[in-house]
Amino acid sequence: MKITYTVSENDVDLYGILSLQRSNLPISLSQEEALEQGFVTVMHDFSLLKRMNAPYPHIIARAGESVVGYTLVMLRELRHEIPVLVPMFAQIDKVSLDGLMLKDTRYFIMGQVCIARTYRGQGVFQCLYEEMVRRMSADFEYIVTEVSLRNPRSLRAHEKVGFRNVREYRSEDGEDWVILALELRIMH
Repeated sequence: MKITYTVSENDVDLYGILSLQRSNLPISLSQEEALEQGFVTVMHDFSLLKRMNAPYPHIIARAGESVVGYTLVMLRELRHEIPVLVPMFAQIDKVSLDGLMLKDTRYFIMGQVCIARTYRGQGVFQCLYEEMVRRMSADFEYIVTEVSLRNPRSLRAHEKVGFRNVREYRSEDGEDWVILALELRIMH
């Protein structure tokens, strides 16, 4: 089935994102699956996902009517909305990048990326990011995200599309994280 790349336009798209998200949380996967296939960390509720969807909508991959992949857009104004992400923002505020403090640049958070298992390995990850860059580069300088060191598949995929490691830290719960940044002006 042909895959199209677009933005989440309605509640049906948002529920499609939530369904895909739910099936890729660590509680939905065996340890082997999480290590081999990757996983998502945060389960959003519908209300927050909808607020995050404006003014910049999430990027989705659609096969027919089904959401088979997504990248979430999260503006820094929402930094206190997801408690598990508050430490990430505190770390971002300390990052110096290309001679500038990252907090002083125009960046947004790629709040999560996920591809349905049957669509992995087909370039969907790359295409989602290309669509995100196309839609966001006029207004932002960087895309920033964080990935758990326990998620090597995701780390490799992000490095492959051009993200670079800008900081590593350990959260209070003992999880090791990598903050990654992608410079949009060199991508556009």
